[in-house]
Amino acid sequence: MVDIQDIPMFSNLDKRFHQELKKSIYIKKFSKNSIVFYEGDESNYLYILLDGSIKLYKTSPKGNQIQIKRMNAPNTIGEYACFEKVPFPATCEFLTDGVMGLLHFSKIYQYLDNKEFSLGLIKSLTNKVILLSSLVHKETILSSEAKVADLMLENINIFNKLKNNEIAGMLNLSAETFSRIITKFKKESIIRVEKSSIEVLDYNALQLIVETNSIKECSD
Repeated sequence: MVDIQDIPMFSNLDKRFHQELKKSIYIKKFSKNSIVFYEGDESNYLYILLDGSIKLYKTSPKGNQIQIKRMNAPNTIGEYACFEKVPFPATCEFLTDGVMGLLHFSKIYQYLDNKEFSLGLIKSLTNKVILLSSLVHKETILSSEAKVADLMLENINIFNKLKNNEIAGMLNLSAETFSRIITKFKKESIIRVEKSSIEVLDYNALQLIVETNSIKECSD
């Protein structure tokens, strides 16, 4: 489990602040698939991911999950709700067993006069804004094929670590659509699939799919 000084938001703080924070944080353990909080829940705490992996997602009117982000420790969750004093905008669920540190918002407000702490908080919020902006772009602009191609360009290793239905969920695609796209890429010799392992053969083709949002029809 990581220590408080390993959290990006707190890493530049004086050791004195680290000691004060440790005394103020409530440690809570979670099992895999546990819900930390639901979209719309009220909270008076900043959540600090100390161990494990989580996913953040919104739920569509039809009940489908729209995955926003996967996070690994160390990380912070809930900065926006903290600043704006609004309900959580997404649901947080553990993908593994893990540990959360809960820091009451009143403690955060006490530290806002500290320049290093404020800068760390601003950087964290800025990264989240960039993330959401990228998500909106991909959800509204990229086709299903382009979403898969974009993820392959960003992190091909994830295709060899997660199950197909998990990756499909990350991209907000049905398992059937995701499988069809993988088959299509394979037929076009863009990727090679062997024993559930995927290797990219043509990065230029993937980039072209992202840029044009299209892929030529497969030949039988």
